[in-house]
Amino acid sequence: MPDRNLLNFIFQRLAQGALVIILVSLLSFLLLYFSPGDCLADQKLNQSLSQEFIKAEEARRGLDRPFIEQYGRWVFNLAQGNLGRTCQGNAPVLRLIIERSGNTLIFALSAIVCTWLIAIPLGIWAAVNQNKFIDRSVQLVSYILQGFPGFVMVILLLIFAQNSGLFPVGGLRSLDYDELSFWGKISDIAYHLILPVGASFLIGFGGLQRLMRGNLLDVLQEDYVRTARAKGLPETKVIYVHALRNAVNPLVTLLGFQLAGLLSGSFITELLFGLPGLGQLLFEAVRQKDINLAMAGFMLGSFMLVLGNLVADVLLKLVDPRIELNDRF
Repeated sequence: MPDRNLLNFIFQRLAQGALVIILVSLLSFLLLYFSPGDCLADQKLNQSLSQEFIKAEEARRGLDRPFIEQYGRWVFNLAQGNLGRTCQGNAPVLRLIIERSGNTLIFALSAIVCTWLIAIPLGIWAAVNQNKFIDRSVQLVSYILQGFPGFVMVILLLIFAQNSGLFPVGGLRSLDYDELSFWGKISDIAYHLILPVGASFLIGFGGLQRLMRGNLLDVLQEDYVRTARAKGLPETKVIYVHALRNAVNPLVTLLGFQLAGLLSGSFITELLFGLPGLGQLLFEAVRQKDINLAMAGFMLGSFMLVLGNLVADVLLKLVDPRIELNDRF
């Protein structure tokens, strides 16, 4: 039977999250409204379009209305599940968001899974073999990788891809993608993701590995670990059953933050590798002052932030039942 305190905590955190999303929507709309630029800039530069047409288009889109009226109209449409259409191209915002979010999720989840599957075991292995050759080697690699700015790592990989011809320089699919079989399409996407995922792995590996190693080393110095060893428990049981369970607690919180940033944390990598993801789409939306598209992206990012933090809190409770969740505002 579910823990009642846990359910109360989830419901109240969702209520807090709803308030956060409302405030973010108001602030984001305010910033977009007063930001420089014009949604109809391209039309206004087109000399074949009359001023009457431009004014009629502004009225049709509600761009000539005051802030509170535009925001109220956007909220009303959102409550009905209507995200509107883009200012440039008049495409449905919902379709664009779903399409680009899918590309970003494929890339971001692949990067997180690869990084965690390699960095966490190596961090544990380095802690267990502290100050031995394997530990010093892993720490040297981590220090070197952490010394590189992320964009420098991406640029180096792009130069390698261009000079070697082994990997595609940009994009997510080949030109003949639609003609491929089901497994061929999966292989094609995976092939295009090797360098972007590799870049994200190299950027995040060092910090995550060192965090895992440091946490486990700290826990191995605790009194209950010494007591377990004094009782004659096997070293593997002491490390992987007793110590590791407490060492992963900070990593669970980190995982929640990474889940929260799934759709927004890979903007630079997407941009430099030319991946058709959500980050690049939202950058163009803000630059063109496309309010409907930009607001949809901001709201999706806010929702992921609330969801990621909630998942982190719940996972912490499941990993360590001793943690007391604060069920009060």
